[in-house]
Amino acid sequence: KEIQEQTGVAYLFVSHDLSVIEYICDRVVVMYVGKIVEVADTEALFKNPLHPYTEALLSAVPKPDPRLRSHKSRMVLEGEVANPANPPSGCYFHPRCPYSDGSRCVNEEPALRKITDGHQAACHYAEELDLRGVVAPGVVA
Repeated sequence: KEIQEQTGVAYLFVSHDLSVIEYICDRVVVMYVGKIVEVADTEALFKNPLHPYTEALLSAVPKPDPRLRSHKSRMVLEGEVANPANPPSGCYFHPRCPYSDGSRCVNEEPALRKITDGHQAACHYAEELDLRGVVAPGVVA
């Protein structure tokens, strides 16, 4: 971060560790089976995810404060990750998505679109879903 501030250099950082992503990155791109499903500033993504896969990823971020831990807050996805060589029709995430409507999600691939300023998502229901983000440090849920 210090080198970045001194030189203005940009990094492309690829990781599955969202706690590191939160610390290092200013902007995040979330992918599922090779498709971009969400793009946002890091703070916005962690506080207000707009794609169900992002919500599931954020629920897996370890919480060091035991008061913030809850088995109910961990989202466990059913099913297997889609095969990129033979992906499902429609939204690639629909077979594992707890919010899938079983129709539009199965038949129509959602476009990555602007939902709010600087926040994009590829979900048919991004504006309607009330997804859980990560509780800010020091806040007791």
